[in-house]
Formats: sequence, C-alpha cells, structure tokens
Amino acid sequence: MIRWRPSAYTVAISPITAEYCPHAGASHHRGRDQRVHHQGPPAARPDVARGARDGAAADEYLAIWRDVLAERPDALWYPTVNIGPPAQWYDHVTPLAESGLLRMSLSDPGSVNLGGASADGVPTGSFVYANSFDDIAHQLALCHEHRLGPSFAVYEPGFLRTIVAYHRAGRLPAGAFVKLYFSEDRGLTGSPFGLPPTATALAAYLELLDGTGLPWAVSVVGGDVMASEVSKLAIEQGGHLHLGLEFYGGDRTPTNVELVEEAVSACRAGRPIATCDDAAALLDLPRR
Repeated sequence: MIRWRPSAYTVAISPITAEYCPHAGASHHRGRDQRVHHQGPPAARPDVARGARDGAAADEYLAIWRDVLAERPDALWYPTVNIGPPAQWYDHVTPLAESGLLRMSLSDPGSVNLGGASADGVPTGSFVYANSFDDIAHQLALCHEHRLGPSFAVYEPGFLRTIVAYHRAGRLPAGAFVKLYFSEDRGLTGSPFGLPPTATALAAYLELLDGTGLPWAVSVVGGDVMASEVSKLAIEQGGHLHLGLEFYGGDRTPTNVELVEEAVSACRAGRPIATCDDAAALLDLPRR
C-alpha cells in the first residue's frame, strides 16, 4: 500500500523580485512541484516600519504569486517568516490569508542554535533561533483562524515531540505537513544541528510519528538530499521529499529545476508522482 501512495515534494526558492519569481515559480510548477516555499521578499526587512512592512511583504508575495496562480491555479505555496523582531515574524500571514490565495502557512515549533565553526570543527556563535511554546501556539492559532495547513520545520527531535503533542490533544490544524531536517556537519550556517541524514536517525523520527498518520518529508541541510540514503528510504517508506538550493550544500552546482527533475526520476522508480491536487488531498488541506 505504501509503495503506491503518490509521492509529493516541496522545493524552496529564494528569489527577490517580481520579475524573476513568476518565471521561477511557473517553471517549478511545470516541473510538477507540489509545494513551493518562497523565501522572503525585500519588504520583510527589519528597517521597514512594522505596518508598512507586513503589508508590503504581503503585496510583494502576492505580486509574484498572482501571476503563477493565473497559470497554475492548483499551485500550493507558503511564505517564510519576516525578518525582524520575533513578535513580528508572522504578521504577514493574515494579509496573505485574506487575499484568498494562501492555503498553507508555516511553523517552526522549537528552538535551535545556529552558528559557525572553529578551525577544529567546534560550533561557535551566539545566535539562537528561538520559538517558545507561546510563540508556537500563536503560529498555530493563525492556521486555525485562517484555515491554513501548517508546514512544520523539524530542526531537532524536540520540535517533532511538540507537533505530536498537539496532534494527540486534537489541537493540530488540518493540513499539517512535517518536514524532517537532517543536517550534515556544515549545517545551515557552518555548524551541525539535530540528527544526521542516516537510516538510524530517520527511524528515530518515524518512531515518534508512529500512529499519527501525519504526512512527512525528508530534507538534508548542508548536503545533497538526492544523494543521501534518507531520500531513498523516504520514497520506500511512504514519505516525501523537501529540496532546493536553500539547503543544498553538495559538491555539484545544480539549479532548483535540476534538483526537481532528479526527485521526479527517483520517485518514478518506486511510486507515482503526486499532482498539486493530489498533494492537497494527501495533506487534507482545508478548502478555501
């Protein structure tokens, strides 16, 4: 049964301008990307006044995605957090949801150290990407209020335990998608976090997910997800793929489209490829 479940994948793109994004977004959806995670536009900068920033950030996202959705109305996409004070990270979600064009939001349900490394590989730096339990509750309240499916980023095992706690309590918004972020030694900014991309690490995460029925995907930060053993295991075990240049740290210099084509080829070897509508049904996304 698992083998023939449609396989979906998410691609992370980091374009800046409306001139670039429609081409990139449409190209990815022509390549059958089911979900696109769009990194923030310039208006999300902290030097823009709060009210103007939230509205301007939403306007810039929408300037891009209205064009993409005109070509592919079934496309699924979601933004990233605003850059600035933590209290404002999610202020753009409401205007995006009110546009009627957003079906998914995001949540990073935990905290993680992110930094560099010394010459001998010891992690360095003082930055903590912090999301308190109250922050997480706010992120998920936005999903409930606006009927958005949360795309969860799991940097550390504790992130997943929080997701499972919400699920067990019956308080998880509909349409949840769990992305398991495995980290190579270089991680996102030069030092590792969480678990490495190994079969044992994936098994630990799947043990936590057991019995939830939540759809999940694997990602490799600071490495090449398609060259990792966890991508093959995910396809074999009913999971999905999260890929893109945002996290890529392999030895090659592929484009996002090339990474998508590799994912499609790998999935076709074992399972059918999900369409955007398949992905929405798989996630059980609320209807707009």
